[in-house]
Parts: sequence; structure tokens; C-alpha cells
Amino acid sequence: MKTLPLLAVVLLACLSCKGPEPRLPESVQSGSFLKASVERSKKLNALEHKQISKLIKNNPDKDYIASESGFWYHYNHKIESDTIQPTFGDVVTFNFDVSNLEGEEIYANTSKTYTMDKEELFTGLREGLKLLKPSETATFIFPSQKAFGYYGDDYKIGTNIPLICKVTLNTITQKND
Repeated sequence: MKTLPLLAVVLLACLSCKGPEPRLPESVQSGSFLKASVERSKKLNALEHKQISKLIKNNPDKDYIASESGFWYHYNHKIESDTIQPTFGDVVTFNFDVSNLEGEEIYANTSKTYTMDKEELFTGLREGLKLLKPSETATFIFPSQKAFGYYGDDYKIGTNIPLICKVTLNTITQKND
């Protein structure tokens, strides 16, 4: 009789040690999300390029230049003699206006001081500043992926908005090596 409770305890201990069955990974077709995302991006890019081409075509008096970085620009005021352009670490001051492709103003006459490639600034503007010399003014057309892309700026610029930025580079303070 004494062995029956002992046997019951040992049996209960063995059965209670068994843990839950492990969960198997769900079978998901890998890469399907990325493929769909790439397709959406290609369609968006094609649509924006069509809108930008139309804008450029409707302004034949402007001599737009296609940059190697994927945006377009023309000089409103060009300085031929000065050869100084900002490089990594230089501190620049500039003014800019931002509008959408329909010309609706988003930010007007904004002033900024920026250390080249050491601070946050959207890709297109960072690359565009490198093309300017002090006192030059240029108008840039940035597709959304060169502007604020999918996220916007959390204030006035929404998701996937191509931008027109008129930028005047005021000063360049060269870095001290």
C-alpha cells in the first residue's frame, strides 16, 4: 500500500515535466513583401518622373539640368568667377523655399546653418548644396525619394511628395584641418 502513493507521485512528476509542444514557424512565401514593395516604388517613381517631365516641359525658359543624383535643377542666379563650393565639414548658411509640384508653398524663406554631411538634411538638398557657390540661387526639383520619401517631415510634408526647392547659398565657412 505504501508503494502505491509513491508510484503515483513518481508518475505524476514524470508527466508534469513534459513542456508544451514547440511552435513550428509559419510557412510564408519569402520575398513576396519585398517584391510588392519594389513594384510600388517603381510605379511611384515612374509617375513622379512623368509629373516632373511635364513641369520642365511647361517651363521652356528654364534650362533644367539633370543631376547624376536623380534630381533636376536650374540656376536662378549663377556666379561664374567664384570656384569655392562646399565640401565635407564646411559650415554653410542658406535660405530656401519649399513647394510641391503644383507650386503650393510649404515653407517660405527659411534660413538654415548646416555642417556639410555631418548633420541631418534630406538627401536631395544635401547633394544640391554641393553644386552651389556663395550668392548663387538655384531651383531644384526633387522626386520624393530624394526629398522626404515615405515618412514625410512629420510637420507639413506628407508621404511621397516630390518637392521644388529654391535655394540661395549665402556663405561657406571652410573647415579647419
